[in-house]
Amino acid sequence: MAFKWVDVLDIAIELDELYPDVDPMQISFPDLYQKVLDLEGFDDDPSHCGEKILEAIQMAWIEEKD
Repeated sequence: MAFKWVDVLDIAIELDELYPDVDPMQISFPDLYQKVLDLEGFDDDPSHCGEKILEAIQMAWIEEKD
């Protein structure tokens, strides 16, 4: 699957599966950004990401943990 920045929920699900021991409430935005860029199938312009997108991914990941 190809991921774009707008695929917030799909990205969160993938991160939760790949990093089950990471607490999304504690991850820094630079670390989260890098983890998203490292996802297999991530195919979007890295410069199209901002704090609001990272915040949305983080919130969705937190929801996945519950």
